[in-house]
Amino acid sequence: MRKSLLSVVVLAAIGSGAANAAVTEAMLENSKDTKSVLNWGMSRDGQRYSTLNKVNDKNVNKLVPAWSMSFGGEKQRGQESQPLIHNGKMFVTASYSRIFAVDSKTGAKLWKYEHRLPDGIMPCCDVINRGAALYDNLVIFGTLDAQIVALDQNTGKVVWKETVDDFKAGYSMSAAPLIVNGLVITGVSGGEFGIIGRVEARDAKTGKLVWIRPTVEGHMGYKYDAAGKAIENGVSGTTGATWPGEMWKSGGAATWLGGSYDSKTGLVYFGTGNPGPWNSAVRPGDNLFSCSTVAIDPKTGKIAWHYQTTPHDGWDFDGVNELVTFDMNGKRMGAKADRNGFFYVLDAKSGKLENATPFVKKITWATSIDLKTGRPNYVADNRPGDPAKSADGKKGKSVFAVPSFLGGKNQMPMAYSQQTGMFYVPANEWGMEIWNEPVSYKKGAAYLGAGFTIKTLNDGPIGALRAIDPKTGKIAW
Repeated sequence: MRKSLLSVVVLAAIGSGAANAAVTEAMLENSKDTKSVLNWGMSRDGQRYSTLNKVNDKNVNKLVPAWSMSFGGEKQRGQESQPLIHNGKMFVTASYSRIFAVDSKTGAKLWKYEHRLPDGIMPCCDVINRGAALYDNLVIFGTLDAQIVALDQNTGKVVWKETVDDFKAGYSMSAAPLIVNGLVITGVSGGEFGIIGRVEARDAKTGKLVWIRPTVEGHMGYKYDAAGKAIENGVSGTTGATWPGEMWKSGGAATWLGGSYDSKTGLVYFGTGNPGPWNSAVRPGDNLFSCSTVAIDPKTGKIAWHYQTTPHDGWDFDGVNELVTFDMNGKRMGAKADRNGFFYVLDAKSGKLENATPFVKKITWATSIDLKTGRPNYVADNRPGDPAKSADGKKGKSVFAVPSFLGGKNQMPMAYSQQTGMFYVPANEWGMEIWNEPVSYKKGAAYLGAGFTIKTLNDGPIGALRAIDPKTGKIAW
């Protein structure tokens, strides 16, 4: 997380694509291409699977770095970017909204772009960037002041730049964009500041808005005509159905990890973050569409289905972790290892729950997931208490909850093997003391209403890599 040096082993096959070939929809869909890396997640379904077999368990111990590159300067912070490779160039984003083009064989820097950030940005919870997107001759990425920028792949010069929202209200962008049928589809960060989460689509060549879909129930979606005029496109959910009073106006549900796309279902999938504020005592109800996976039709910008992993979240479990689509028993399915500790398998076309099983050793907030209703069976006394019911009104009952809000599984992605049929999940074993505090919304201020202390569960390792069979939910190893 805090490494300031990027070390990469470059295989001979990588970077040998046709010179200056523009990235097309067909190329983005070709998951069998072994000469380029055009998508965050390797393929748009997020499987992170490759047919390459030159490096295997027999020779992996002989790998040595071919080159290394420092991002340089004083901006040495967290590094979470997945590089993309095309036309012999590696495109990798870095902290403080920077992006580099590098010769993939030699590591020589070809160009860099440093976005000019204003004072007062409020990213949570680091100044990282998770990656870019490629389309035509453009490389596109989001910035910490909530802008989206398209650069020429060969020169790094700005082709277009658009403001997504007001960074002074807590909006920022850190996820890799998704390209589908000429649209660049992105989410927003800022759930800890009471922003309104959303997914939006723009023309990838021009940056012009095509549609916006809010991920907090009650907010209007919009589509845009050729002149840029906003046209109402239906409210997300039903106003007032799962939020009390006007809490939906600062409801969070940020889409901060980005999305995936499945060409077989024709849907894009985005996870949504915590509801605002963390203090669940002040917002009774399910608080849709927070802590959910939302499936959106990219042609219309409308929600096709949703599945909520943690209704009425009181632990900051979010629901942003990636949905990875795959084939199982003749159907297209989606799998998600949630921060709440459960591994979910859903029908990718309808969102119907197939299975939900624990993938960590201990879960305290729920005993299980009801497969008929899709809802958790809560442990009532493991929810943080209402501070209004405490003696001093300042701190509610503290509980020890497992997993901690860092997961289960945090944002580090899992992978699916088409050979073994299993998912490989980076898991964490830790808990937290968590309590609620009084809170009110103020634009640009942290909107938590909670305190916490992360704690280990034992003296052993916190992290584990687990192989999970999606047909049974059982951990193979």
